[in-house]
Amino acid sequence: MARHEFGEVEAAALGQAYISGDALFELGIKYSTGGSKPADLVSAHKWFNLAALRGKSDAIRHRREIAAELSEAEISAAQKAARDWLARH
Repeated sequence: MARHEFGEVEAAALGQAYISGDALFELGIKYSTGGSKPADLVSAHKWFNLAALRGKSDAIRHRREIAAELSEAEISAAQKAARDWLARH
């Protein structure tokens, strides 16, 4: 599974004082589909998890679907990344 960054999308979202559930959800979509790059389901899970915490109910379903494709170690890594992100923001 590829690990990559969506620089301009993340920078736009992360440059905001408060990042909405909608913006975090969009990052989850970007990472889960990959666009012109391979999908990164671990990062997608992280962003959907954060979007769910910000009240985006659709993110729960997407996170669950992605979790079905990940190993326990990958889910653990995604959850840790979400916790780390929350600690920094």
